[in-house]
Amino acid sequence: MSNAEQSEWGNAGRLVAVVVTHNRLDKLKATLARLLAQPRPLLQAVVVVDNVSTDGTGDWLAAQDDPRLVVQTSAGNIGGAGGFENGMKLAVQRFDPDWLVVMDDDARPEPDAFAAFHDLAPIQWDGIAAAVYFPDGQICEMNRPSRNPFWHGREFLRTMFGGGRSGFHLDPSAYEGPARAIDVTSFVGFFISRAGVQRIGYPDGGLFLYGDDGLYTLGLRKAGGAIGFEPSVRFEHDCSTFGTHTQRGRFVPLWKVYFYHRNLLLLYKMAAGWLFWPALMVILPKWLLKARAHRGERRAFLSLLGLAVLDGLRGDTTRGLDEIQARAQRADTAR
Repeated sequence: MSNAEQSEWGNAGRLVAVVVTHNRLDKLKATLARLLAQPRPLLQAVVVVDNVSTDGTGDWLAAQDDPRLVVQTSAGNIGGAGGFENGMKLAVQRFDPDWLVVMDDDARPEPDAFAAFHDLAPIQWDGIAAAVYFPDGQICEMNRPSRNPFWHGREFLRTMFGGGRSGFHLDPSAYEGPARAIDVTSFVGFFISRAGVQRIGYPDGGLFLYGDDGLYTLGLRKAGGAIGFEPSVRFEHDCSTFGTHTQRGRFVPLWKVYFYHRNLLLLYKMAAGWLFWPALMVILPKWLLKARAHRGERRAFLSLLGLAVLDGLRGDTTRGLDEIQARAQRADTAR
C-alpha cells in the first residue's frame, strides 16, 4: 500500500462494515450512529442488509442520507446467514475493500475500536476476532472465541476431563493479554481480509441461522487461514433482550429445532474429523432426551430432529424456512 493510500484509508486499508438487521430498529439506530461516527479513513462504508423487517426499519433507513450507507433489502426471510452472505458479497463488489467487519444490529464497535484495528497494521492474520463485552463491561460469554479441541491436545484434555465449554474457549485472562491464535469466533466484531475471503469464499446462506459464524471461521482455519484474537479491538454487544432458542428447555418456535441441530452437526463434522462418528454416538442420545421438554409436541420435535440429523450427515443446507415451518406444522397437527 502506498503512503497516499495509507493517509486516505488508514494503516490497514479500506474497511467496510456489514450489518444484518431484523426488527430491532432501536438497536440498529445505536449501531449505525456508532459506525458512522467513525472518520472516513477508518471506515469506508457501511452495508446494511434489512432482512424483511416489519417495524419501520425500511422507512427509517430510506430516510438516511449518509453517503457511506448502502442498504440492501432482502426479498424474503433469509436469516442471519443469508444476510451475511449477501451483505459481504455486495460490500466486495461495490467497494473493493481490503477488510470487512461483520456484526449483528445489536452489536457495535467501541469508539476507538477501528483506530485500534488500524494500529495493528501490518496485520499477519487472515481474520481478527474482537473482544466483545456487554454494555456494563462484563465479557460477553456467547462471543468468547475458542480453539478446536479436536486439533489441540491441551484443549481436548481439558474439555474431556470436566472443563466443558471452558475447556476450549479462551480464558477471561486472555482479554488482558497479547493476541492469541484461535479457530472459531462469532460474527460480532469479526474482521476478515480480502485474502481470507478469497481463500474461503462467503458464508453459506443456506444455514439460515445458528452456527454460520462458527462454520465460516473454522472453515477459514481448515483452509489454512490464520485467525487472531486481538483484545485491543473492543466491541459492545447490547443483547440484554436477546431471545435464546429455548424457553425452559423447549425450542420456541419449534421450527428452530431443525436449524439448530442440523448446523451444529455440520460444525461437529468439520471440527472432529475422524472422531466425528464416536462423538455422534454420545451426542445423539442427549439430543433425543430433549424431547422430554416438548410435552404435547414430541412427535413434531422428533420429526424435525430426525430431518436435521439426516441433512446434517448429508451436508444438505438447501431447505429454507418456509419448508421447515410447514413440516413443523404438519408434524404438530398429526400428533
